[in-house]
Amino acid sequence: MHRLDGAAGGGQLLRTALSLSLVTGESFEMDNIRGNRSTPGLRPQHVACVSVAGSVANADVDGEYEGSSRLQFSPDGIRADPVEASVGTAGSTTLVCETLLPVAVALDDPLSLTVTGGTDVRWSPPTDYLRHVKRPLCSTFGVDFDVNVSRRGFYPAGGGKLAVRINPAKPKSLDLLHCPQLDEIHVYSVASEALSDASVGERQVEGVRDALAGADIEAPVRSSVSAVESTSPGTAVVVVARSGDIVAGFDAYGERGVPAEAVGEKAAESFLDWYRGDAPVDHHMADQLLVWVALVGGRVRIPEVTEHVRTNLDVIRAFGYEVDVRDEGESAVVERVE
Repeated sequence: MHRLDGAAGGGQLLRTALSLSLVTGESFEMDNIRGNRSTPGLRPQHVACVSVAGSVANADVDGEYEGSSRLQFSPDGIRADPVEASVGTAGSTTLVCETLLPVAVALDDPLSLTVTGGTDVRWSPPTDYLRHVKRPLCSTFGVDFDVNVSRRGFYPAGGGKLAVRINPAKPKSLDLLHCPQLDEIHVYSVASEALSDASVGERQVEGVRDALAGADIEAPVRSSVSAVESTSPGTAVVVVARSGDIVAGFDAYGERGVPAEAVGEKAAESFLDWYRGDAPVDHHMADQLLVWVALVGGRVRIPEVTEHVRTNLDVIRAFGYEVDVRDEGESAVVERVE
């Protein structure tokens, strides 16, 4: 059984451990879960991650409750029966889905997962990031999954519903070292119907366009604006950059008292920071791709070596995968050692 310390990181360490445990069939025990956070221990979305992973793996689980600082997880095979989970209130549904995606390499049949909770909430990827960034990028190395959101869920009530269908996969190694010329920027702006009179969705797009106007970018900027039903009012905007098969994404969430234009500007500024660098993937994807480098090999250039990257790699190495990261000044390269 792998002994892991979760004190130095957040929920990503737990999700990585669960993903690798599902794929390898190896057990782990994690202590001090989220020990350095203001609210340490498992939160509702982490409990949901453990619950769906346990269901898929017929696992023996100890410590699966909110506030728990210790978890023991022992899988016993993989089953592809449909799985349902409720995060409760506005806990992130996208991060629950993220936990199960690597199991594609161990599936014989498609696996369906339905999660209720927050589909677009802070500190997690928005639904449109999962749909328009993660999904097409994964398809380039042979991992296919479908995403459907039947209802959006914003903070604090949640109430959204997100479903994914993960197909069996035999991925090829990653080769994401260089970013081709930018082909297109697409802005996905979503806002609750309750905010339609204030044209919040449209104004978020305007904020993106205004922020990009002063940059020397020749690629066309397209946009999609959606007004959605939701229990709590909320907004999200995702700026998607497409360069050949490479896709990167940059998001921001609406906040009370913050103009919609400023929300769009925030997402655009994140894009511009990435655009001025030389990494093909964004910061969020850098974290998410580490487990794939471990599982299928290859190399990925990431924007920088953050503490998230370092602690995530510690968990990956604890499962026996040799993955190195080489700092190259303005970026870094992550590579599995063969």
